[in-house]
Amino acid sequence: MRSIAVLNQKGGVGKTTTAVNLSAALAAAGHHVCLIDLDPQAHATLHLGQTPGQDPLSIYQVLLGDVSLAAARRHVEENLSLVGSHIDLAAAEVELAGVIGREVILHDKLAELLATPPDHQTPDYLLIDCPPSLGILTLNALAAVDEVLLPLQPHFRALHGLSKLMQTIDLVSRRLNSRLKLTGVVLCQYESATRLAGEVAHDVAEFFDRQRAKPTPWSAAHIFQTRIRRNIRLAEAPSFGRSIFAYAPDSPGAQDYRALAEELLHTAAAQPLAQSA
Repeated sequence: MRSIAVLNQKGGVGKTTTAVNLSAALAAAGHHVCLIDLDPQAHATLHLGQTPGQDPLSIYQVLLGDVSLAAARRHVEENLSLVGSHIDLAAAEVELAGVIGREVILHDKLAELLATPPDHQTPDYLLIDCPPSLGILTLNALAAVDEVLLPLQPHFRALHGLSKLMQTIDLVSRRLNSRLKLTGVVLCQYESATRLAGEVAHDVAEFFDRQRAKPTPWSAAHIFQTRIRRNIRLAEAPSFGRSIFAYAPDSPGAQDYRALAEELLHTAAAQPLAQSA
């Protein structure tokens, strides 16, 4: 099973859109996928047509109670299941403050899921939509997964705050999860006609090129060749509670996430690909 945290502490960069639609694309390709919504805003849950709080079990009960991931998992599309979120998750940072081993609760729950009997479908891919912060919830995600996928908007401030994110990944890799690697960067809301998009893509590629020789969790990170173009259908799909493939399967947004899934499927974890500017 490949386990991937979709992470960026900056909001509005296409993080949840990528987590949901990449999950749906992998599922459409015939892989069993489980998406965990670890964001208290529950945008991924809403995106897939689920109402936060309607189901009594969510990721909040998994982290704060005795509920297993298997019990909280709900089928939402063919080959795709969801562990939904709830606004109560916003209190988890405070409620977990005094809990011993609070950073590895999700890791232990995932280990429990993988150890369940064969009649429980073990996912081929586990994706986590992380909150736009670097608190306890994000630490739980990073301690549980093997890979990090970083959605990045080609904006002039794209690299702003990236050093803090890298520090967090490095810290978790050294102290909690030695397997953790940054697999790569996905450029979202991309407008190829603008000069800025090309310049930012070049700057990002150059930044990671400079890291190649350093013994870090991102030394093999690459820029995905697939660009997620700015597309109105991608913006509309969440309001209908559907993935882009259920809402507008022939749209540019669906084409892009289908291509991204194909690229991920043919990419070993944390192995570099040829980059494109």
